[in-house]
Amino acid sequence: MNHYPHPLLAREGWPFIGLALVLSLLATMLWGFGLAALPFYVVLVFVVQFFRDPPRTVPPQANAVLSPADGRIVKIEKVRDPYGERDALLISVFMNVFNVHSNRASVDGTVRSVQYFPGLFVNADLDKASIENERNAVVIDAVVDGQAHTVTLVQVAGLIARRILCYVHPADTLNKGDRYGFIRFGSRVDVYLPLSAVPCVAPGDKVSATTTVLATL
Repeated sequence: MNHYPHPLLAREGWPFIGLALVLSLLATMLWGFGLAALPFYVVLVFVVQFFRDPPRTVPPQANAVLSPADGRIVKIEKVRDPYGERDALLISVFMNVFNVHSNRASVDGTVRSVQYFPGLFVNADLDKASIENERNAVVIDAVVDGQAHTVTLVQVAGLIARRILCYVHPADTLNKGDRYGFIRFGSRVDVYLPLSAVPCVAPGDKVSATTTVLATL
C-alpha cells in the first residue's frame, strides 16, 4: 500500500472545508465581519481542526504495536476476537470529535481479510459499541522476528460518526504508520492482539496514532 502524502488536511475533509469556507465568505459579503458571520467562521475552524492529518514518526522498535488512532484508552482485557477467530488481548482507543480521525496501520503485515458489518450508532465509549455498532474489521498477518502474529484492527462508528472509510483489501501489504482508513466525527478503534502481547498503556491514557506504542509482541 502506498504512503499517504500527508497534506496536513485529510482529503476526506476537503469538500467539507471548501463548503464551510464558501459559506463563511458569503456571510462576510452579506453582513461583514460581525456577529452574524461569526458562527460560520466557528464552524469553519471546527471543520479544519477535525480534518487535520499531520505526518507522524514511526518508532523503530521492531516488535511494537502502534496505536491506529489518536484518542484515549478505554479498555484492556482478554476477549474473543470474532474476526480472527481466536482468544485475544483487546485494547480499545476512543476518539472524540477533537482527535485526529485518520486511521493508521499498527504493524507491518499482509491483509488477510476485510469484514464490514452494518449496525447501530450508540456512543462509541460504551462496551456494547464493539459488537452492536457499524464497524469494519481488518485482519492482518504480521511476522516479527520470524514469528507469525495476527493483529485485528476494527473501526467502530459512534454516536455522531456515520461513515467508516477503509482503503485496504485482502492481500494488500501494510507498513506501520500507513494510512488505511478514516472515520468521520467521533468513534473508536478496537485492536485485537495475541494473548502473549505485553500492553504498554493503561485505561485512561491518551495515545497518538503511530507515535504511541500500545503493546509489544
